[in-house]
Amino acid sequence: MSVFTHLVAELGRLLEPVLAESATAAAIVLFTVLVRFALHPLSRAAFRGATPVAGCLPLLLQLPVFFLMYQAFTSGNELLSHRLFAAPLGSRWTDALGEGGLFGAQGLVFLALFGAIAVVAAWSAVRGRRSAAAAAAADAAAPKKPAKPVKPMKKAGAGAGAGAGAAAGAAGLPELSAEQQEAMRKLGGVLPLLSFGTLVTAAVVPLAAGLYLLTTTAWSVAERAWLEHRKARVAAPAATDRPAGGAVRSSL
Repeated sequence: MSVFTHLVAELGRLLEPVLAESATAAAIVLFTVLVRFALHPLSRAAFRGATPVAGCLPLLLQLPVFFLMYQAFTSGNELLSHRLFAAPLGSRWTDALGEGGLFGAQGLVFLALFGAIAVVAAWSAVRGRRSAAAAAAADAAAPKKPAKPVKPMKKAGAGAGAGAGAAAGAAGLPELSAEQQEAMRKLGGVLPLLSFGTLVTAAVVPLAAGLYLLTTTAWSVAERAWLEHRKARVAAPAATDRPAGGAVRSSL
């Protein structure tokens, strides 16, 4: 038995007196929450970068956990006999359709899973488009600083001249062009739509893996919303304390 299987089985035994046959499904959700909580410092660090691909590192680190989940519920072990209501955790949507059809006992469990994933994906898409629009409005309202001319350097040795030229180039990097900014805004608006791809994945993987996908996607959206809320709360007092001239008012 792998470490993952052992942890999920033990969590399921702890929850069994309360949740009966659905205890293992709840244990998968709880295990996913624990994994995401452990990765939260990385998510915060990625959010500080404020790029359209922020958070890729935490997602990549979750891939081994997802593959362990997939393997645990596709190979023969004690977890395959556990259920979420009427649906076995190792079954797929095609299995549920074969058992009782779309609206059978197992089919309804998968429909509820797909509905929850769709709600989370829609929430992610709406928030992503709002963030992209807010960033575009902030860029448009921000004053454009003219580029400072680079002063000619005095002649020096070849090595020193090359080093100074590199330093000047690093200090005077040009700003993104209008086309590049537009491309970044479009990318920021398209990326949230990728959350709907989770629906396709959940339809072909075992139910247990679908529960993991739902939980981790919901955590990602809620975590980013909370980080954006904290950032806005920190930025609001700084904006009110700064007069038009740019000097920060004294709190005394």
